[in-house]
Amino acid sequence: MHTSALKLIDSNLPEKWQEILSDLITDPKELLQFLELDETKLALGSDALGQFSLKVPRPFAKRIRKGDWNDPLLRQVWPDLLEETSGPKDSPDPLSERSFNPIQGLLHKYHGRALLTAASYCAVHCRYCFRRHFNYENNSPSREEWGIVLKYLAEDTSIEEAIFSGGDPLALSDRQLAWLIDQVSEISHISTLRIHTRLPIVIPQRVTSKLIRILTESRLKSVMVVHCNHAQELDEQTKAGLSTLAANGIIMLNQSVVLSKVNDKPQILIELSRALFSCDVLPYYLHLPDRVSGTTHFQVTKRYALEILGEVQRQLPGYLVPTLVQEEAGESSKTRLV
Repeated sequence: MHTSALKLIDSNLPEKWQEILSDLITDPKELLQFLELDETKLALGSDALGQFSLKVPRPFAKRIRKGDWNDPLLRQVWPDLLEETSGPKDSPDPLSERSFNPIQGLLHKYHGRALLTAASYCAVHCRYCFRRHFNYENNSPSREEWGIVLKYLAEDTSIEEAIFSGGDPLALSDRQLAWLIDQVSEISHISTLRIHTRLPIVIPQRVTSKLIRILTESRLKSVMVVHCNHAQELDEQTKAGLSTLAANGIIMLNQSVVLSKVNDKPQILIELSRALFSCDVLPYYLHLPDRVSGTTHFQVTKRYALEILGEVQRQLPGYLVPTLVQEEAGESSKTRLV
């Protein structure tokens, strides 16, 4: 374990991540005031809040350019009136996840791996989220109910990888996270733990020495897939946290969503790949947006996404080019588009 890097991470944390998580910006008016934006625009997003509330961590808000309604980070979190418009192909459950939710807290869709909804909440509400309508109320197991999930995993010996998702699994306390990892690690045929998270991006203070010990002391091979869509999301503290995770043997990958007026230009994705690589994270997937209700204004056509990625491929080495994919309901894997 790289103890010097861990000490540096902990010593540079003026606030505990739990305090930041409990003090999110949830009032649109407060966000506009913080960003020095015209409050007369407030009505544009107010109606969307009833469907999906505003949540923005303050460290993330500091990376949004003040006075700029077109900032790509703001567009990801601002509740726009356009969310009330859905296309004919849009659905609250575009991936038919209810069909693969045999018991509370578990999604079993793909061979060899199972997804646990380890947490029912996130630090940030990304407006394009494909689980914005997910029934977390019925997928937040108690300790006893987790026993049913663990029994399911133990009985299916084809499952080699446990995927912690949610919500955001790193929104769990260290104690809760360590307990769940310990329980999964006792299942002998599971060898890999994959964590899908946005927390190290939006609240870099979440990367602590204790978190790294929890991940590195488990017998499971740890893979972390962070969610970052734009290089502007990666400030120096965020980069330091990602590099420290990688330096301690955690395989670091990133997945993005190609979003209209956020990152749908080749140069933006090229800059993102380079910024990720500078902090030891490899681009993994670039998703077409899922057709979830309320996200029509983020949609990018398959043809245009292929054009964008073609230019990215021409300018970057292969290991910095994410795989363009689309998830389709009922398919046994993600569909690779190139």
